[in-house]
Amino acid sequence: MIDPDEPYKIQIAKQAKIIEALINRAERGHEVGGSAYSLFESAIALQTEVWEKTKDLEKALDTLGRASSELEIAYQTQERIQRNLADAMVAMEDGFALFSEERLQVCNAQFRHLLADVEPLIRPGLGFDDYLAAVNASKYLNRDENGGISRPQALVTEQESGQRFSSFVMELRNDRWFQISYRQTSSGNITVLQTEITDIVRENRREKNRLIDQQAHFLQAAFDHMSLGICTFSSRGELLVRNERFGELLGVPLSLLKKGSPFQRIIEHVERHEILEHKGRRSKFAGWFKVMRRGETMQERCRRRDGMSLDIRIHSLPGDGFIVSIMDVTAETQAAALLEQRVQERTAELTEANRLLQIHAIEQIKIEAALRQAKEAAETAHTSKTRFLAAASHDLLQPINAAKLYLSMLTETAGQPGTEDVVGRLKRSFTSIETLLQALLDISRLDSPAAEFNITSFELGGLLQGLAGDLAPLATEKGIELRIVPSTRWVTSDQRYLMRCVQNLVVNAIQYTEGGRVLVGCRLRGNRLRIEVWDTGIGISEEDQTRIFNEFTRAGGAGKGTGMGLGLSIVERACRHLDHPVRLVSQPGRGSVFSIEVPLVAPGRASVCENPMMEQMLDGSLDLIVMVVENDADELHAMTQVLESWGASVLAAASTVDAAALMQEIGTAPDILLVDYQLDNGDNGIETIRTLRALAGIEIPAIIISANRQRQFLQLCNEMSFAVLNKPVQLVRLRALIDWKTRARVA
Repeated sequence: MIDPDEPYKIQIAKQAKIIEALINRAERGHEVGGSAYSLFESAIALQTEVWEKTKDLEKALDTLGRASSELEIAYQTQERIQRNLADAMVAMEDGFALFSEERLQVCNAQFRHLLADVEPLIRPGLGFDDYLAAVNASKYLNRDENGGISRPQALVTEQESGQRFSSFVMELRNDRWFQISYRQTSSGNITVLQTEITDIVRENRREKNRLIDQQAHFLQAAFDHMSLGICTFSSRGELLVRNERFGELLGVPLSLLKKGSPFQRIIEHVERHEILEHKGRRSKFAGWFKVMRRGETMQERCRRRDGMSLDIRIHSLPGDGFIVSIMDVTAETQAAALLEQRVQERTAELTEANRLLQIHAIEQIKIEAALRQAKEAAETAHTSKTRFLAAASHDLLQPINAAKLYLSMLTETAGQPGTEDVVGRLKRSFTSIETLLQALLDISRLDSPAAEFNITSFELGGLLQGLAGDLAPLATEKGIELRIVPSTRWVTSDQRYLMRCVQNLVVNAIQYTEGGRVLVGCRLRGNRLRIEVWDTGIGISEEDQTRIFNEFTRAGGAGKGTGMGLGLSIVERACRHLDHPVRLVSQPGRGSVFSIEVPLVAPGRASVCENPMMEQMLDGSLDLIVMVVENDADELHAMTQVLESWGASVLAAASTVDAAALMQEIGTAPDILLVDYQLDNGDNGIETIRTLRALAGIEIPAIIISANRQRQFLQLCNEMSFAVLNKPVQLVRLRALIDWKTRARVA
């Protein structure tokens, strides 16, 4: 019923009400009626309740006594604190006041007596804003606008801006200065402190004047020791500070250089006595003062009558004043004149030299034009030579290809004694011619500035296996063991040129080995693969090792007819363009080791335009319809005979138009197209393939026969999904390629 946290007065009042209620209830208990037994029971119950209430009353009285003691102690503590606060405020030299809920609670005498017209208002309960307003309106404040007085701000404004402290300085009329600071405490009260700072302000003022006097002395001393003539003027044009050098350089008497002398009088003296020369009828010195009045900067270079050159500069100063500086620049002027004269002389020399250089440049341009024409003529001749070799190789390879086809047929059909030997000799002769033409064509391409390479990633195993199939008959003919170690590594290179280089190395090893074996294998060297060709041949001497890579050069000791000396030259050129290092280790009489290093790559998928793995000549009939398009009649007839001997049905045509007409006539598409690239009248094999595929509505497998190895051609090969077979055609490769393309279509 009684909350111990409530004030003691409220607790005592509640206890008094409880006691009064108990007494009233006890008195009403005596007013009973009824029987004696009922009265007895009521008396017993009433006595029990009186005992309980008496106990509660004793506890309440005990609590009330303790609360009264604590309240007395609190009253004594509060009185002691108030006496201490009053003593502290009396002992303070500064004015102090405490505002609670923005109303004045207490202050000391210093705070009350600061301003006489505000003193009557300093009473408990004065509002804080009213106090600030009264201070602002006091007649004892110095109200000079230049006095630099900070007016007090209301505390509400400080709370809105997030500040809890403010301070300002007041200047009284009797040259007294006070700083008033007020702070808002955490409990929301405001404390105001008035501090007199008159002594500090006066000391700062004296120190400022002393520093100004000292700086003026230093400035004057600096002016006097300067080589420049210096003079400062006020905003009204009156002289303030100057040095002796100013009068010496300008030639003005000392009577005109006193403090306060007008700038206009000095200018008039200079003009009247013509101390400075000026060009034209109108004096240029008359507008100096007007320029300065506009706050602009002016610089003039003048000359005295005695020949001295002066540099006069006028700059504005803060407060609308200006400063005039005069410098003796006679030496600089003379040096500049001398330098200008030398520059003119040097300019004349350079002009003449430039004229001679222009003449020389014109001659140089003529020479360069002649050299350019000669270079263009040489490049044109080189290009013409390359085109001629390409055209000549095609024209030469055409009859050679036809002859090889007829020789192949003759070898299979000839039965007379001695015929096979004659055919073999003819075949070797044609092979030599083919090899020579192919080598010359490769060297021509590699020497061309526009040599192109088709860099791809491929597995080396297929290249080495095809090499084994091609060169095994040559090794068997010489009785040499040819061993090629298989490899599953993938490399990055031009597959055709790399195969040609390895083939040339193996052919050389076979030709220069009379007995023994030739070994081809690969070794890992970091991120590269080294293809090595070992032989047990005659070896190469040290002096021959530096020249065998030249054209038509053979190692000493080699017999006649063992080679043309072009194979290693092709290897060196191709590997140099492909950045494949070539190494040679050899010992005469014991053999040689040639190696080519190529970059390794991760295994991937071979390009569709790469040749398939070369296989042995397949047995069985070639039960296919083959469309052959060839403009050379002999080669067309020979190819037709070979394909028919393999069991194929051949459709022969000489152009794209004939092939399209023939396919429409039979009413069906052939199983495979075998097309020459270079046809008559601007026609070519690519257009033939496109036309026949479009006419058939399906992608007919195709093989194009060409000596073209340009990059654009090979890219087109990849896009159109046809294979490329180089001339002259090897029948083993042709049969394997036909079988691979047709099996791929069936799959």
